[in-house]
Amino acid sequence: MLAYIVKRLLIAVPVLISVVFIIFLIMNVLPGNPIEVMMKEKVKPAVVERVTREMGLNDPVMVRFFRYIKNAVRGDFGMSYKLNRDVGVMIKNAFPNTVRLALAALLVAWIIGLPAGIVSAVRKDSAIDNIFMTFSLVGVSVPVFWTALLLQLVFGYYLKILPINGYATWRHMILPAIALGWASAGSVARLTRSNLLEVMRNDFIRTARAKGLRELLVVARHALKNSMLPVVTIMALQISSLLSGAVITESVFGIPGVGRLTVDAINSRDMPLLQGSVMFCTIIVIIGNIAADISYSLIDPRIRVK
Repeated sequence: MLAYIVKRLLIAVPVLISVVFIIFLIMNVLPGNPIEVMMKEKVKPAVVERVTREMGLNDPVMVRFFRYIKNAVRGDFGMSYKLNRDVGVMIKNAFPNTVRLALAALLVAWIIGLPAGIVSAVRKDSAIDNIFMTFSLVGVSVPVFWTALLLQLVFGYYLKILPINGYATWRHMILPAIALGWASAGSVARLTRSNLLEVMRNDFIRTARAKGLRELLVVARHALKNSMLPVVTIMALQISSLLSGAVITESVFGIPGVGRLTVDAINSRDMPLLQGSVMFCTIIVIIGNIAADISYSLIDPRIRVK
């Protein structure tokens, strides 16, 4: 197991470097000078040239890229162009807000998705199955930003029962968690239903029923356990994706998390902040993928990671 984790981490290093390099290229292709964007006012060309030279922005791309990698290895992710603050500290301060949002969204996804998938499989082709699968399909298909704006309009503007912006109390997390977790709940419900239906066609399920076990015990003790491997996999991947991908939700609801930092960095062409945010999100995704692979062997002893 330890050898497998070390191997995956070694493979992840070139992936991480490639992602950072792609961001470098994209930001250099975009028109405009980040110094002019940062100052947001007309300044003399001589001042822009001097500041650009002092910050090393006129150096070749590869020189700046390797300089950044060298500093990042030592834990130095640079200073934000716009705020003149340490990027590592900014990400550290924003990450807890993203964690709270991701955990709340996961709670919504798992509490709704798992029961909905199980009930839909047990009541296949019934009215409740059609209702659950319709809501699941809508959750998977509708963009997160549209869901977020609709929730704000209904519960925040018309009904005025929930706040639509900020993160001060637990009530502020309800609408963002529903907006972000609905899509994940739909995926969990549909995957749980399809895998449970497939397992329930096997011979050992028919044997359990022939022994006289009640349907509830057959589903809970035999069918559900053997159908959870793909579901747990997608749940593990959802953790990393929600931690790293809550960009739209954080922007719509005004939550100062890592996703919002990324959006602000793109708008202001704040290269160090954008690179640090993308690198951090990439690391989260890599760790999530490794955790999902390891969970295979923990759930099913027949599977061994190598």
